[in-house]
Amino acid sequence: MKKSFLLLFSLVLLVSCKNESGENERILADSSGNINQLTVVMENNLWEGEVGEVVRNHLAAPVDGLPQEEPMFSLSQIPPQAFSGFVRKNRLFLHVEKGAERAFGVIREEYAKPQTGVVVKGQTNEELINIISENSDSIVDILKKTELKEKQRRISKSLKNDEILEEKLGVSLKLPTAYRYAMNEEDFLWIRKEIPKGLMEILVYEVPLGTIENDTNVIGSIIKMRDSIGEKYIPGPVEGTYMQTEEAYAPYLFESSIDGHFAYETRGTWDVKNAFMAGPFVNYAIRDEENNRYVILEGFVFSPSMAKRDNMFELDAILRSAKID
Repeated sequence: MKKSFLLLFSLVLLVSCKNESGENERILADSSGNINQLTVVMENNLWEGEVGEVVRNHLAAPVDGLPQEEPMFSLSQIPPQAFSGFVRKNRLFLHVEKGAERAFGVIREEYAKPQTGVVVKGQTNEELINIISENSDSIVDILKKTELKEKQRRISKSLKNDEILEEKLGVSLKLPTAYRYAMNEEDFLWIRKEIPKGLMEILVYEVPLGTIENDTNVIGSIIKMRDSIGEKYIPGPVEGTYMQTEEAYAPYLFESSIDGHFAYETRGTWDVKNAFMAGPFVNYAIRDEENNRYVILEGFVFSPSMAKRDNMFELDAILRSAKID
């Protein structure tokens, strides 16, 4: 009898607990799924038709700045009746339902934790298409923030004990232990991680505010800055070669924010002058007015013939963890 009571008590504890206000709270299982993997829950006929096409156009669109086309999210579709059990633990899902009253919403931690779900409902195909198209930017932003937070959580499990960046440039980054210093100069730091068939690289340095702000052509100033740094610090395989911004494709420029500071976010392709080497880069020029400077954080990947989306996403997660002293 005593054993039965203990078993029953244990099961109650597993199902619920009380918060500070005395209300019962659900205990959620850990979510699952690879980074940037999105489960699309909709009927097969919708997925195979114009509604599914709109979802693919917006959520599997090519990532900006990559040399080869890679989708923003890796999509896997299942019908609603299959969205049960272990599948419900997927961290990201988009639920599209036809025949219901028009609705658009975001639900979090419904079946697992962390988890973000986007729900779209409409009476007709046209209504569903309009809702998805009108809210596509918000959907991408919501899902990307979830994935960035998750990637940073995973990175935090194994952090490098590092004070060099803070001592030299007043900057701190959450660096995984797999990264090491390839160059450690007074005003320029080059950090590297070896990967199968390639390298992941991070550059950290500073430039005066006027380097970018004294020119109305912001993207031109950033390219000029990058190329001068590449010529000075990033040599190619033979003498006279160095890293530069790919001339054939103009980089993408966005306005962003890191650690509460305004930042220019530049994404594009780098190559090596007079050599057959190239890859993607992301560059953040963070305005630090108090110290009359821009802090430059850049990540780039060299991994010929391999997919690079997830490598760049890891670099993004590290760079966006920056704290400016």
